[in-house]
Amino acid sequence: MTLFSELGLRVELLRAIEAQGYTTPTPIQLQAIPAVLEGGDLLASAQTGTGKTAGFTLPMLQRLADGPRPGKRQIRALVLTPTRELAAQVGESVADYGRHLTLTSHVIFGGVGQQPQVDAIRPGLDVLTATPGRLLDLHQQKHIDLSKVEILVLDEADRMLDMGFIHDIRKVLRLLPEKRQNLLFSATFSNEIQALADKLLDKPKFIEVARRNTTAETVDQAIYRVDRDKKRDLLAHLILRHGWHQVLVFTRTKHGANRLAEQLSKQDIPAMAIHGNKSQSARTRALGAFKSGELQVLVATDIAARGLDINELPYVVNFELPNVAEDYVHRIGRTGRAGSEGQAVSLVCVDEHGLLKGIERLIKRDLDKHIEPGFEPDPNAKPEPIENGRNRRGGRHGQPRQNSGTERRTRSATDAKGTDARPSRRRRSRAQGSQRA
Repeated sequence: MTLFSELGLRVELLRAIEAQGYTTPTPIQLQAIPAVLEGGDLLASAQTGTGKTAGFTLPMLQRLADGPRPGKRQIRALVLTPTRELAAQVGESVADYGRHLTLTSHVIFGGVGQQPQVDAIRPGLDVLTATPGRLLDLHQQKHIDLSKVEILVLDEADRMLDMGFIHDIRKVLRLLPEKRQNLLFSATFSNEIQALADKLLDKPKFIEVARRNTTAETVDQAIYRVDRDKKRDLLAHLILRHGWHQVLVFTRTKHGANRLAEQLSKQDIPAMAIHGNKSQSARTRALGAFKSGELQVLVATDIAARGLDINELPYVVNFELPNVAEDYVHRIGRTGRAGSEGQAVSLVCVDEHGLLKGIERLIKRDLDKHIEPGFEPDPNAKPEPIENGRNRRGGRHGQPRQNSGTERRTRSATDAKGTDARPSRRRRSRAQGSQRA
């Protein structure tokens, strides 16, 4: 069994790893850390919850540790993430693992005041974790200098593409120096990711630690067939009957999340909603209460499907199946993390039978079907169109012809700006060699 101490990491990083309670790297860490330390580009695909963040954070900090300090407003390493929550969590990892190094770091995202972010960037930073929209905003205002970036990390790159960030990514790439190390991490490996990698990466190493679009073996998956108007009562019944705590529930729309959270709370099941229309303070408050165990149920749209890191989260419920089958994998990947056991329950009505078939095809397995006594579905019920946020019915088998839902391609105005229809320029980035002493 390989230990972190055998991967060539500095003693300061090993102390920080030990303080976090880890001794052995996960498969993605075992492969990614040496690859990043070598200085070349990397394309890594791994299931959600396998430790991707530490896989790039640790070697990135090591490569930065012996280099020159950044100048005014300069950034040495840039980590791009699709959501505020993921940015905050990556920022925490950078701070935790770098606590014994003399490196500076900060996190920026939209939805909050920019002045504290501007003040933090002004002296220069070794590591900046950012969402694309706020990054471009501050650069346009000349608060950030990206001309000295040595390492670029695209985290959850597939999600960034799904959410329509490709134009912003292209803009960012044009602001970076030609010579840099590029690290692209993704939960799934699609044709779109391959196309981005071809443009961005220079002779990258490729790491894939799990078969594409598979679900963790430690997650117990079950389907409950139920009529659409009985889903709420069934969910409350299951939570109360089985004494479920820390239940992450996914809905298809923001309005649906709000309504379900209110309804559960009225049934003495403490619940809050989290989605893109919530203020950052409200989102942070809900996440904090949920992580601490004070909040029994967190109802979320797919904005929480990536980057939500809760140790040993026991239950994930699909109140509504996602319109895109891959999102099922991301959703249930919130539980059963790092070898822990978890349970994923999906409440499926007649409208969603096509979506369920698509999911089973994707994960290459038939999921167990159950009917809860007292909640038997009407065998004569007729399917109705599934609203996907655009008042448009999905395509064949319940799958929309393109990405669905307002959150797939629409971002908060505070977190993203406009688009750029110009084609991306092909970037061949020569990887940096060893750090300067």
